[in-house]
Amino acid sequence: MARLHPSATRDLAEVTIGYGLILVVLWTPDSLQRILAPIALVATLAVLLAGRPSHDELGLSWRGFIPSLWILPAAIVLATAGMLIAAKLGTLHPLSDRNLSHVVGYVLWTLYQQVLLQDYFLSRLLRILRSETATVNLAATLFAAAHLPNLVLTAATLIWGAVSCLLFLRYRNLYILGLAQGLLGLCFAVCVPDVLHHHMRVGLGYLHYHPAVSVP
Repeated sequence: MARLHPSATRDLAEVTIGYGLILVVLWTPDSLQRILAPIALVATLAVLLAGRPSHDELGLSWRGFIPSLWILPAAIVLATAGMLIAAKLGTLHPLSDRNLSHVVGYVLWTLYQQVLLQDYFLSRLLRILRSETATVNLAATLFAAAHLPNLVLTAATLIWGAVSCLLFLRYRNLYILGLAQGLLGLCFAVCVPDVLHHHMRVGLGYLHYHPAVSVP
């Protein structure tokens, strides 16, 4: 049995620990989650920046920005089509209890998700597996599994995870991917009935979700 190179062993340990931290945060009660979430955030960012990657490597430069601009119009077309279909089916609904600050916060959150997916997990898995196809498949699977037990969101993120990984490998730009994910995520939230995605919650929050009861 072939042994992993020491650098690949370190990558594997970082992937395992990083993913473990994310799962712990997602599957703990809200009170504990408020403490663990910042710890996981700082820990993953510290590991990510320890290797002193360049802005180009992180996808945070303007490299590939212009060639990847087509992704946004494509996301807008998909979102528009989704809302038209949802309107026909009668499932289109407004974002409940969401104002502009929440929307901006959500888009920033999707950008950070792309940082984790592409810079933390994809780059390490690529060095471990040394196969682009296997790496994209595994990264997308891990990304989707983090959204369990929200089955509709898990299915959507499995597809988007694979697509976004392929786009990142081609264009190396996180800004466009973060914005596209934010747009598609908001579209998903208003097109899919809340009873199915539980207000876009995952982990323990999905299981503990109780829809608000309107008082006449």
